[in-house]
Amino acid sequence: MVMSVKALFLDHPKSVNETYFEHMQMSAGFGGWLLLATFCAFMHSLFPFLFEKTASNIIRQLYGRMVTNRVVKPSPRSEERSAAHLSLDSAAL
Repeated sequence: MVMSVKALFLDHPKSVNETYFEHMQMSAGFGGWLLLATFCAFMHSLFPFLFEKTASNIIRQLYGRMVTNRVVKPSPRSEERSAAHLSLDSAAL
């Protein structure tokens, strides 16, 4: 199956309800923090007295942002459905 170039760039961001640039910003931010965690872990391997918990704290924070406390923008469709349900509920009164 051949995917269009547009689909390659837009399908995943759309699946998490982000634009391409919103997803780029979020992913780049995570990447930057992961690079910092990598540096701290590497320095800790050489000098065990440095950055004792820094890398694990960064990873814990990122996990919280990505999984536990993820704030997902409502999709336009869910807002339309909510409005439709609200009007139907109002009509039932």
